[in-house]
Amino acid sequence: MAKRDYYEVLGVSKNASADDVKRAYRRMAMKYHPDKNPNNKEAETRFKECAEAYEVLSDPEKRQRYDQFGHDGLRGMGMHDYSHMRWQDISSIFEDIFTGFGGFGDLFGMGGRRAGRTGPTRGYDLETSVELTLNDVAKGTEKTIEFTRQDVCPECNGSA
Repeated sequence: MAKRDYYEVLGVSKNASADDVKRAYRRMAMKYHPDKNPNNKEAETRFKECAEAYEVLSDPEKRQRYDQFGHDGLRGMGMHDYSHMRWQDISSIFEDIFTGFGGFGDLFGMGGRRAGRTGPTRGYDLETSVELTLNDVAKGTEKTIEFTRQDVCPECNGSA
């Protein structure tokens, strides 16, 4: 099945501002949120579709590539595949949009917590640059990348 145009999904024009895209996403996410449409697979599908469209149209680089090349231009850009995700897995995007908008973060009675999730919250994505030669790309290579991260102290459960 072919993907719908992201601008059509959110109901905005191709020259919509970042604020227009955000407002449209908030409106559509509220309309199709699974808490407002329990056991409605169509609404869940639309909710995921809106999240995917927002991920692209809210990121200037992804949006520029999408405008120029369509869905094919986004391959290899670290896009999430929302079709196989549960709605709880993408609720962080939803919470990010509504947090700080006059209490909308608790719009669906979640009290600021993520439904169905316990344990540690997801951390920030790591991003780095790796230099590759044309030969590396053509023949394949392995590179070692080192980074520091915070971990949970096994003795006190604090950050170490």
